[in-house]
Amino acid sequence: MKTDETQKQNHIDLEPFYQALEDDPKLLEEALEILLGMVNFESKSVKKLALIIKEDSRNLYNEIAELSKSIQDKGNTASCCGGH
Repeated sequence: MKTDETQKQNHIDLEPFYQALEDDPKLLEEALEILLGMVNFESKSVKKLALIIKEDSRNLYNEIAELSKSIQDKGNTASCCGGH
């Protein structure tokens, strides 16, 4: 009986939190920045997050890959003053 009571106390209804993130893009951005800051300190967490994105969030993975490609392409262009 005591275990059931403890489980009820530990159960937090996250639906209002999720709804707030959906309703407020700024709040979502801040939450993601906090999450990425936390993950950035642990190399194993970075790899786990990357795998989760690749496996479960294909659209996000594709956007990251496209952004990365775009940044690399900009880095490979000739500079304006490259000895001409």
